[in-house]
Amino acid sequence: MRVIHILSSVMWSGVERYALDICRHCSRNGDDVLVVTRDARAVDDVFRRNGIPIRFAPLGGFLSYHAVKGICDVINESRDQTVIHCHDTRDAFAALTARSMVGRNDIKVILTWHYVKRAGKSPFHRFVYRNVDNLIFVSNTAKTKFFSGWHWKGRYSEDEINSLVIHNSLNIDLDPVEPEPLKGPVIAMYLGRLAPDKGIEDIIDALKYLKDIKLRFRIVGTGHPDYVDSLRRRALNAGVMQMIDWPRHRENTQEFIRMSHFGVLPSAAPEAFGMSNIEFMKEGRPIIATDNGAQHEYITDGKEGILVPPHNAHRLAWEMKRLALSSEIRVSIGLAARQKFESQISWTHFISRLYPLYQE
Repeated sequence: MRVIHILSSVMWSGVERYALDICRHCSRNGDDVLVVTRDARAVDDVFRRNGIPIRFAPLGGFLSYHAVKGICDVINESRDQTVIHCHDTRDAFAALTARSMVGRNDIKVILTWHYVKRAGKSPFHRFVYRNVDNLIFVSNTAKTKFFSGWHWKGRYSEDEINSLVIHNSLNIDLDPVEPEPLKGPVIAMYLGRLAPDKGIEDIIDALKYLKDIKLRFRIVGTGHPDYVDSLRRRALNAGVMQMIDWPRHRENTQEFIRMSHFGVLPSAAPEAFGMSNIEFMKEGRPIIATDNGAQHEYITDGKEGILVPPHNAHRLAWEMKRLALSSEIRVSIGLAARQKFESQISWTHFISRLYPLYQE
């Protein structure tokens, strides 16, 4: 089987991590795997390091002839059973158009919806939703929001869309949980994109109320240099710069998580899923996350994690202090988080639902 993933983003994020994990699984399974990108170094280098072949195409528009032509060329290279997995509506439109142009109706086109936003209403969007073989939502939250704008005068219905929900996971070995560090200060950690919608400003504001405890905070991730500079200035003005470490982002984030005591991921925007959350859960570390997205689908407040309102630095600081001062609470929540990951969010659960869609 040939598996083609189309990725039009020029930045690395949870979407690219999702595609990489699937490609690694399919490659080990003996499938012919290929990724089509926009020639973006931040994305391409990671796939190359994992041995995934890359092809370039000018992706990103609904009416890009060259993007369609590039996908047609990739399709024509092989007559094997082919699956094209897209992660953006425009890329799915290009894939469907290419499938039609080459006359290969046997090709399966799948679209994963990684967002908390309503369905588009243009003819191009409607064409994609009705013609992809499967529309996968990463959470019930994402699916509910998508169909909340499904008002086209009764001409279309949800029943016409072949949709399903498959919660995200991580293609990582389930190693035993390592005990939290016993020496040194308590280390809290943010992991993910450095962007305004991730609530990092709220973390910096919360640290102003935690100067009296032995706590260090690590911010691990990459973002636009101007935005990172604004975060540093905010930390300097708040007088908490000495409490924060800014290590360079590494592809293998497990070592950072294992060296931490808990995670803080207070996303300001609703999360369609929240990949960083389950990275901490997999390592048996408690997390403080916001309650404005899909987090409640796999985190029970006070059991597998702590959920707080977004943009509430006082509440965030209170919960961070509670975790920092109690190893018993940290261990209890961390173990429950690991058990939830193993029982409901493991890679086995994820791929056992996705891979049969490829094979149908």
